Amino acid sequence: MKRREFLFAAGAAAVAPVSQPPVEQPPRFKKRVKLSVSTYSYWHFEEKKYPIEKVIGHAAEFGVEGVDVLHRQMELAEKSPLDAAGRAYCRKLKRLAFRNGIDLVCLSTHQSFVSPDPKVRQANVDHTLRCLEVADSLGASSIRINAGRWNTVADFDEFMKKRGLEPPLAGHTEDEAFDWAIDGLGQCLKRAEELGIVLALENHWGLARSPEGLLRLLAAFNSPFIGALMDTGNFLEDPYDKLKQIASKTVFVQAKTYYGGGLWYTLDLDYMRIARILADAGYSGYVSLEMEGKEHADTAVPKSLAVLRKCFV
Repeated sequence: MKRREFLFAAGAAAVAPVSQPPVEQPPRFKKRVKLSVSTYSYWHFEEKKYPIEKVIGHAAEFGVEGVDVLHRQMELAEKSPLDAAGRAYCRKLKRLAFRNGIDLVCLSTHQSFVSPDPKVRQANVDHTLRCLEVADSLGASSIRINAGRWNTVADFDEFMKKRGLEPPLAGHTEDEAFDWAIDGLGQCLKRAEELGIVLALENHWGLARSPEGLLRLLAAFNSPFIGALMDTGNFLEDPYDKLKQIASKTVFVQAKTYYGGGLWYTLDLDYMRIARILADAGYSGYVSLEMEGKEHADTAVPKSLAVLRKCFV
């Protein structure tokens, strides 16, 4: 090889592009998936509540379409009937959301139908019926609902150390608990159907901790107004196979992130893989961010939304 040819070849090699690993492409959803922000992302049950109004403003700035409202974060007495002042507050939030181009897509509520005492179960039914009235006043199309747990491990931090596992009350069985929960859910479903509000039953602790438990509860009903709420962070072991089991029943998704480390635990979730599970199941609807990390929400929420945007298109 002549000297000139050698130098040319060496120079060409120096400027040749270095091959990069292929970028993983997000799955293609048959219908559009929209992003939402849970108000819980900004308030993890601290003493001072973070205003719902401010979360609506943040959501508009970030360009997401919805806000998922945590009931306990509202300026309402959780267990009291919805009075005139409460309805005015709901109308205020509804108007603010509309002016910011935001849908209030879900009201995340708390209840438990797991109790041998009929009065306790009825109190939780009555509470949930009031929550449905709040959701209706907000214009929300769904509420997050829980089946419940035994509460034999009273301290929640200790409960989390036990990975959400606890024994039944002495003298009672899991089968009894499922019967109680199905009865309570059924009573709430009647009113939900009248209002046109979907009961989104979360894979939460207790009876719905496993996909088998959640699906057992849902199998008791034949109504388009009840389905699964997929919380991506609530299957602590081998989450992807479990998420896949409930994907076809999923009507709403709450997507956990843990920037700064989780409050009780941290999961390294592969959202491209989760998106593919939902796309394969034909999911269409909202994916609502629940940032549960210790990092300040001002920085953790935008980073979390950037991750979700790459995966849900």
